[in-house]
Amino acid sequence: MIKLLLPLTLGVALVWYSLSKISISVLVEYFKNANYFWIALGIFLGVLSHLSRAYRWKFLLLPLGYKPKLFNSVMAVFSGYLVNYTIPRAGEVTRATVLTNYENVPFEKSLGTIVSERVADMVVMLMIIIITLMLEFDFIYKLLVEKFNPQKVTLGLLVLMIFGVLFLLYLKTSKSKIAIKIRTFVSGLVEGILSIFKMKNKWPFIFHTFFIWGMYVLMFYVTSFAIETLHPIPFSAILIGFISASFSIAATNGGVGSYPEAIVLAFTLFAIPEDPSRAFGWIMWSAQTLMIIILGGMSLIYLPIFNRKK
Repeated sequence: MIKLLLPLTLGVALVWYSLSKISISVLVEYFKNANYFWIALGIFLGVLSHLSRAYRWKFLLLPLGYKPKLFNSVMAVFSGYLVNYTIPRAGEVTRATVLTNYENVPFEKSLGTIVSERVADMVVMLMIIIITLMLEFDFIYKLLVEKFNPQKVTLGLLVLMIFGVLFLLYLKTSKSKIAIKIRTFVSGLVEGILSIFKMKNKWPFIFHTFFIWGMYVLMFYVTSFAIETLHPIPFSAILIGFISASFSIAATNGGVGSYPEAIVLAFTLFAIPEDPSRAFGWIMWSAQTLMIIILGGMSLIYLPIFNRKK
């Protein structure tokens, strides 16, 4: 019950906080003056990423001896996203259930492939974070120096590195339950990553994985053009904003409340004004949510019709 109520309560609190920082009339004005060509293009790119995710799924199911209809896979993906707006992380269970009901794929096998997908997605997300840190190391270091004493920043980084080394040694040698659980998790993660390279269709799978995340970033970037006052905006701000917003989705139901504030938090690092940043966050979140509600709702309705013979 706490796992259900906590994200919802946090989402409501963040919505209230966000709307206390920008009046509804000002926010409505941003929505009215937005360039909807860029919003529509962003939605189109988002749909492409979800279609690619549904298509990529077959590369994990084929070695198990299952070849579901692409349309069922697509509707399963959109249905899962919609369910995530009501119960966080329940979308994966919904996706697996759809294939179990309509394609006779055993639930545990279907869910296992979704877990494998998440491993691949996690790797790409880590790559985006590392690339962003490498590209913006000077900026991040300068930002820390401006806010804190340079000696303290250097000392803090040194302490962090030492702590990291000691923590890795602890994980490697300790027999505590926590250390064993972390080692098991990391071992499974590495095994999952390596298994991708042993797949028969590994290169199509890897291509679609990068394509999915490329579309995510591009969707975020092109939608920013909907608000003229945001530009010119450095691409590094887009990357940091994208990373921040991506993590915020896990905090509340579908990122409600947390998504716009995560973008504001990232954009203010680049001295971008709060009002257009917050408005962009709400426009971006609203466009994605509307897309999921429409396509996810249509999928849930049409699934039994499409599979009526079953």
